[in-house]
Amino acid sequence: MMYECSRRAAMGCGAPHVFRCLLLVLWLLLPPPPPPVSVSAGVSPAALPLVVNTWAFRKATETAWYILKSGGSELDAVERGCGQCETDQCDGSVGFGGSPDEHGETTLDAMIMDGNTMEVGAVADLRRIKNAIGVARKVIQHTKHTLLVGESASLFAESMGFPCEDLTTQNSLSIYLKWLNQSCQPNYWKNVIPDASKSCGPYKQTKQLNSEEWINSQKRINIHNHDTIGMIVIGGSGNVAVGTSTNGAVHKIQGRVGDSPIAGAGAYADSTIGGAAATGDGDIMMRFLPSYQAVEYMRTGTEPAIACQKVISRIQKYAPYFFGAVICANTTGSFGAACNKVPGFTQFHFMVYSPLLNQPSEQVVDCI
Repeated sequence: MMYECSRRAAMGCGAPHVFRCLLLVLWLLLPPPPPPVSVSAGVSPAALPLVVNTWAFRKATETAWYILKSGGSELDAVERGCGQCETDQCDGSVGFGGSPDEHGETTLDAMIMDGNTMEVGAVADLRRIKNAIGVARKVIQHTKHTLLVGESASLFAESMGFPCEDLTTQNSLSIYLKWLNQSCQPNYWKNVIPDASKSCGPYKQTKQLNSEEWINSQKRINIHNHDTIGMIVIGGSGNVAVGTSTNGAVHKIQGRVGDSPIAGAGAYADSTIGGAAATGDGDIMMRFLPSYQAVEYMRTGTEPAIACQKVISRIQKYAPYFFGAVICANTTGSFGAACNKVPGFTQFHFMVYSPLLNQPSEQVVDCI
């Protein structure tokens, strides 16, 4: 090619031809362009990594983001983010010193899930251990099980080096004593004697069952009795992890376990699709596996916000008065949320952090 250009110049082909030949020579001498950056299918680099969590628990969001940006894994971010809420006793509904059961004891539930391997670690009815999400992570790392419960879960935690501590505080004790002085109202008993709507136990079963009592009980329960931190973390390469932590429903019957530690109910992750997490009345929501269902909707191409709405609508058909919300995110960095509209709960607040935001952003969605 260089010989051809020289020949034409020597033959007097003209300045335009010489100029084009010089440009061609320069182009041939330039180094080849770098290969395109390999990114997982569907991933938008500008929108990832992503942290989304239920409620306006800003410090939890910041902690998870910091762990990611410091080189930690998605599971590390979820564990530390939810763990921050356990330390801060977020809204009194996460961690020690909140939501005493009907015997005055605080117990904890937590779950963590790896969307790459589909491994889950969970604990429920955990006593005397403050870092429930940390214990859940140890279930993945050091056992072949998925869920450990009750006193045995506490013993496992102690064997893993977690300190044994009293989860009762002056605040939780005062909540319990006030409840006793109000004839144990509200509570979660039905079809028992004496009448659970008017007095404390001990209770015995009635001979006849009242099917209407379940519907009426939905209207009586305080919506602030059910809160959880649920968190979705999607790394820069699209890896997904989720987690939850809660101290459960206030004044719950001893031994009760809600949706939070149940994979597919409290949260669910699949790194080929995305993740979801739920918060609210776990006794109702766990029956519909809302987090699993939301991820499956996204698998069909449904946008996260619509997937969340469809999940809420399914539950509404059977429990129109339930209190609950769902957050969803996919591996493109899109996210959304939805909630069920009931008196006193018309909007749901949740947190988001991504490269598109300079700081954690509190998002608000109108309930449906």
